[in-house]
Amino acid sequence: MPGLPRFHLDTSAPHSRRPCHQWPGSWASLQKTVVILCLLLSSTSLSPTHAQTEIPLETVKLWADTFGRDLYDTVTKYSGSLLLQKKYKDVESSLRIKEVDGLELVRKFSEDMETMLRRKVEAVKNLVEAAEEADLNHEFNESLVFNYYNSVLINERDENGNYVELGAEFVLESNAHFSNLMVNTSISSVQLPTNVYNKDPDILNGVYMSEALNTVFVENFQRDPTLTWQYFGSSTGFFRIYPGIKWTPDENGVIAFDCRNRGWYIQAATSPKDIVIVVDTSGSMKGLRMTIAKHTISTILDTLGENDFVNIIAYSDYIHYIEPCFKGILVQADRDNREHFKQLVDELMVKGVGVVNQALTEAFQILKQFQEARQGSLCNQAIMLITDGAVEDYEPVFEKYNWPDRKVRVFTYLIGREVTFADRMKWIACNNKGYYTQISTLADAQENVMEYLHVLSRPMVINHDHDITWTEAYMDSKLFTSQAQSLMLLTTVAMPVFSKKNETRSHGILLGVVGSDVALRELMKLAPRYKLGVHGYAFLNTNNGYILSHPDLRPLYRDGKKLKPKPNYNSVDLSEVEWEDRAETLRTAMINGETGSLSMDVKVPLDKGKRVLFLTNDYFFTDISDTPFSLGVVLSRGHGEYILLGNTTVEEGLHDLLHPDLTLASDWIYCITDIDPDHRKLSQLEAIVRFLTGEDPDLECDEELVREVLLDAVVTAPMEAYWTAMALNTSDESEQVVDMAFLGTRAGLLRSSLFVGSEKVSDKKFLTPEDEASIFTMDHFPLWYRQAAEHPAGSFVFNLRSAEAPESPGQPMVVTASTAVAVTVDKKTAIAAAVGVQMRLEFLQRTFWAATRQCGTVEGPCPESCQDSMGRFLGEVDGALMTQLLSMGVFSQVTMYDYQAMCKPSNHHHSAARPLVSPISALLTATRWLVNELLLLLLEWSAWGSWRADSKAEAKAVFHQSHKHKKQDMLQPCDTQYPVFVHQTAIQETNGAIECGACQKIFVMQQIPSSNLLLLVTDPTCDCSIFPLILQEATEVKYILPILHDMPAEGRVEVKEMSLRGSDFEKMRPASLTVSIPPSPTEHCDLFSSLPPHSDPPPLGAASDLRSHLQDSWSHQGEFLPELSL
Repeated sequence: MPGLPRFHLDTSAPHSRRPCHQWPGSWASLQKTVVILCLLLSSTSLSPTHAQTEIPLETVKLWADTFGRDLYDTVTKYSGSLLLQKKYKDVESSLRIKEVDGLELVRKFSEDMETMLRRKVEAVKNLVEAAEEADLNHEFNESLVFNYYNSVLINERDENGNYVELGAEFVLESNAHFSNLMVNTSISSVQLPTNVYNKDPDILNGVYMSEALNTVFVENFQRDPTLTWQYFGSSTGFFRIYPGIKWTPDENGVIAFDCRNRGWYIQAATSPKDIVIVVDTSGSMKGLRMTIAKHTISTILDTLGENDFVNIIAYSDYIHYIEPCFKGILVQADRDNREHFKQLVDELMVKGVGVVNQALTEAFQILKQFQEARQGSLCNQAIMLITDGAVEDYEPVFEKYNWPDRKVRVFTYLIGREVTFADRMKWIACNNKGYYTQISTLADAQENVMEYLHVLSRPMVINHDHDITWTEAYMDSKLFTSQAQSLMLLTTVAMPVFSKKNETRSHGILLGVVGSDVALRELMKLAPRYKLGVHGYAFLNTNNGYILSHPDLRPLYRDGKKLKPKPNYNSVDLSEVEWEDRAETLRTAMINGETGSLSMDVKVPLDKGKRVLFLTNDYFFTDISDTPFSLGVVLSRGHGEYILLGNTTVEEGLHDLLHPDLTLASDWIYCITDIDPDHRKLSQLEAIVRFLTGEDPDLECDEELVREVLLDAVVTAPMEAYWTAMALNTSDESEQVVDMAFLGTRAGLLRSSLFVGSEKVSDKKFLTPEDEASIFTMDHFPLWYRQAAEHPAGSFVFNLRSAEAPESPGQPMVVTASTAVAVTVDKKTAIAAAVGVQMRLEFLQRTFWAATRQCGTVEGPCPESCQDSMGRFLGEVDGALMTQLLSMGVFSQVTMYDYQAMCKPSNHHHSAARPLVSPISALLTATRWLVNELLLLLLEWSAWGSWRADSKAEAKAVFHQSHKHKKQDMLQPCDTQYPVFVHQTAIQETNGAIECGACQKIFVMQQIPSSNLLLLVTDPTCDCSIFPLILQEATEVKYILPILHDMPAEGRVEVKEMSLRGSDFEKMRPASLTVSIPPSPTEHCDLFSSLPPHSDPPPLGAASDLRSHLQDSWSHQGEFLPELSL
């Protein structure tokens, strides 16, 4: 039986998420990621009990040394790594290494960002002043006739070839500054949603008045060419946008975009607010009335944002919270929570008789408790009463809770066409500083609901409080339906526009909101990548703890062939990407806008979670003045703390900079080219040349970075000649060895040279923008550079790259090998560059096979042929061997977590409370979970997977997405866990035998010198199928709700924090929560016990372990401790 050589790339680069155990201290430094070369020998002539003697250790070592030497000679020869090391060594005396001051760096970045954002605020203020002045000078004309540029109708012609009304000729040109969209930078255009009549007198007067903004739009853009979209959203519904653009309806011909529903409008138009929605679910609300009521609630929820707090109470002859777990509290109205409530509202049923006084009493009590406890928004408070009008016994409630101060506004929504109870509803609203409206049809909801915003904004309007509002990160893909609006993350600065007319000043009339977008990518360019080192990065978050920008933020997911935003992409918390911050020290400090620093041992994921680096990172943070944002800068210890500085002459540098094999990081800012229109077509390399030659004195460039590029160009210039000579001297036969050589420097310079024709290159995406992992970007250095930087000098890192072709998805195609070039000055070491090659997989196979022919003088079998399992995880090929290596400590398993995964939902309950209402259901669910965990423990394995499994992991959490009525194949946000394996570098060789019942499976492991390769030689004749294969599959993290017994009949328990990561309940938590314990624990879920934040899923061995874990994790007051019964 012939031997079977197998090559495998090990996933030993741990990823990020909460591991279940603390890692050994020795891991805090470098951990090598390894490729395993597995050779299975035939030993049919010997009995299994004697087979161990048939794999001589000396022979295996000979194979490893021979293969390592041949491989090292080849990669050093073709890469020119020794030459590059020599060239940097030659100039070492002229170099200096500067230690980076992290606090100084983060302050400098913050000041630059503040300056940039201040310019955006000034532009918005100019628009506010112009709009209010225009309104002051405008007299309303009921019969006004006015033609304007309607965004939908511009350039449209009728059947006679004439321009349609409101659709005159509008010149549009492609503009790179605006994502290459067709725009008109000399004038704005006006968009209206389909449900707003484009010739309504209010619309015509508003559009006519706002024409005055055109001049200001243009002046703002000329003054600050970094401005992007500027706009005015009117309270009447029209949207004036600059530059002017053609708006495309959706496939049904509908314009659904309404500026008044956008977060920037809502946040700027009102102050933060606490809202309790009280909805009538009595029998009189059946049919269309209930449908309209549900739509009204959904519309109200759409008007809330992250700074608002909300709850919903339904009432008939009794009251109930539509989410029982939120009884007596308010939750943050972020997107996740709003969607959660919408799903619950859809399930409301009508029955009984409506008794409103109890519901109003409950609503007032919630608001009063939160106000007294200094929780919630600490600003406006309101009750939204939605009913068909059959209400009574309400006046005593207002006398007790709201009069005479009337601190809580009450807004009433009369559902249906019946007007019998209109007077009652008006009385309630008018006597509680609210607003009454009747909603007769679904179409009425949008306009009528928006009226409450005007009422809440009145104090701001009367006082003329022009508060500046900054939004969370978002992708406004709805802004230009069917247009090529790139899915980039934005934030908006917005301000309200008020009427200043004396006759209406006391009425507090909100005219609308002006705003301007800021691309976060442009903001992050002010934190230059080259100053942060190989593994360093910068990030932004809001005062709510949500991420604005972070290298680990993954806002998109792949749905078939399309990339789509994740539903929760803009509510990813800082603790979900910087998860080692277990005590939330970093998060708390940044939310509070503090300036400071801290250090953390972190696990940095690489290569989509297949690898990990163990680093010690220093975090430096400060606020950005006059914004709700904080900036963080991360520098890794060691070479990450230093920056390499050098110099050379401009003449010499320019000569070498113009070599055809040289490119620069296109995302990096060497020179500012996006302000002056004449510069926008320049590449960074062209801009540098113009700057150095003095051809364009107006160009602004980063002189320090330009100097570093010139030095690197000079030092690396000989590599072009070296590679060219190698290509010329290459024989036809050896052309199949290496496809290309490449190098990169810390200044973003990249050189490459082909040894074969471009049509013969195995991986054509490598080093192109299509393969972001292989090039310098704003977020990271290339993968091959980052891996090489953490391996010993002179050692090559080998990596299998997979094909993306449909006929061979995921199959290994080529091998890359890279090594770092370090420079040491005054005992300080910095990484100057990395160099490597891309070689064909066949060459690695041939070299390996040739090495195993070296049998030496030792007797034993020599393999004669091979079959390969390239690219497969060893555990999938040989579970017994992988299990043994783990038990011997050759590898360590690290469980990693991904809080931004996407999973397919499983069958679920329609209500989160039902598992509690039915103890048997919850018991079975918890028991199934416990049995599964015990089986996993028996196999000594945890959950498996990687980031690649976003589209594969099955959702199995008990309460995940339990209220979302979506198709079963639709992916939804979830948390997953997966293993990564780390080779313990202290073990370079080992051997042993695996007991497999009737036989023994022998093996020998040997480190391949100067590489991250391991050679495994094993005997395939022994059947070890009793050992399960170790599969790499992501599994969803399951959060369970234990059954609580022996609760006291009365009492209160304080829960310090309540959070279920990855579930619908994420972030539905107040800072501190006191909840009632009901007489019957099966009727409500007032005590929501589960795994708290930053707590690992317990390795359950018994029910008592779970109970102990929960009791240790949760903070309880009093003597009450819930009993867990399974």
